[in-house]
Amino acid sequence: MRVDAALVIDSNVLISAALSATSPPARIVRHALAHGRLLFSDATFAELQSRLWRPKFDRYLDLEDRKAILHDLGAAGVWVDIPAQLAARGFSRDADDDKFIHVALAASADAIVSGDQDLLVLSRIGDLPVLTPGQACALLAC
Repeated sequence: MRVDAALVIDSNVLISAALSATSPPARIVRHALAHGRLLFSDATFAELQSRLWRPKFDRYLDLEDRKAILHDLGAAGVWVDIPAQLAARGFSRDADDDKFIHVALAASADAIVSGDQDLLVLSRIGDLPVLTPGQACALLAC
């Protein structure tokens, strides 16, 4: 995979990165922001927002931290429009995860990075790999 890879990073990985600065999720997010492209759609960013505001994260991230994370990722991300025909297609056993696949396919991403087994079980969608943060870091040497 190219160092300047275009990546779709699942919400769970983005939140894990915010919670642990030295983890593989944090390393792949830093790499995507510094060297590649971090891809979002309105739907994937909305999921990140809704999950990040869950009360279970209150003891780890204060209000200002969450605002800064959302601001910074939103500003640094590349926003992708999903064609209606693609948005209507299902890929994952959990239809809620299809939005990540839609972004990746619409933008010709290099990979999807996720910790979600419903995505990881797919392994590949055509030429598009679905990787764990550790696998992505190994390929990108991050």
